[in-house]
Amino acid sequence: MARKQRGDDTSATEAGYERAFAFAGELRSVTQARLAAEEFLDTLATRSPPATPEHWDDILLVVTELAANVIQYAPGPFGLRMRRTFDGVHVTMCDTSTTEPRPRPFVPRTGGGGIGWHLVRTLCTQVSVVVHQEGKDIHAFLPW
Repeated sequence: MARKQRGDDTSATEAGYERAFAFAGELRSVTQARLAAEEFLDTLATRSPPATPEHWDDILLVVTELAANVIQYAPGPFGLRMRRTFDGVHVTMCDTSTTEPRPRPFVPRTGGGGIGWHLVRTLCTQVSVVVHQEGKDIHAFLPW
């Protein structure tokens, strides 16, 4: 599946409730994914504000961690979909690797790393990984 470097793949009728973005898979794509998530949340908040400010921050942190993990472990383009659900926000990160994420131990003396997947699993109400022929989709559900 071909993906645009960074573009909005969502029709205007879905704006604010569901958005899809595609990224080239370069280091700057992490920032682009976070900014895309912020745009989604800005629009969503005008219609339905979050129950607490922490929900906003948690969603941005999860998107950032998932995008950073894609850059590190699944080279190539990736996609981000965000959708408002009845009780929160559903984040889907699609990448080109068929390897499922796994927790790694955090070892401070090696310069860090190893906490991203732990953060994602802690902040989300539900996380699932669907592996398919072209890669995998990580589904993360967070409160809003």
